Amino acid sequence: MSKTATRISKVGTVVVPVSDQDRSIEFYVETLGFEKRTDVPFGEGYRWVEVAPAGAETTIAIVPPPPGNPTGDVQTGIGLNTDDIDAVHADLKQRGVDVDAEVSRMGDPVPPLFWFRDPDGNTLMVVEV
Repeated sequence: MSKTATRISKVGTVVVPVSDQDRSIEFYVETLGFEKRTDVPFGEGYRWVEVAPAGAETTIAIVPPPPGNPTGDVQTGIGLNTDDIDAVHADLKQRGVDVDAEVSRMGDPVPPLFWFRDPDGNTLMVVEV
């Protein structure tokens, strides 16, 4: 079996479909503390919005779904890193974010983690590194 070289160098953007971009911007920027990196119109009446933690290379695009596709209740597969899982969990809980009741501690090799949901019910994970 031969290995094929790739010219792909990083994950740039992950897309999360949302029903209300303004509500999602408020959640990701005001509640989570992310930066809004991009907010530009495209197509007919659409906006391309990208948010990210300060200093992060990879962004999250919070955009409307393609016509006929639903939004919400998506397991995004997005893992956000922290060096203080308990502080982040307590802070998000205090801010009214829909977070797991407690941090999951499964033991090595799985790091402490928890999931939370955005206003559309899309699930993201926070992992202590």
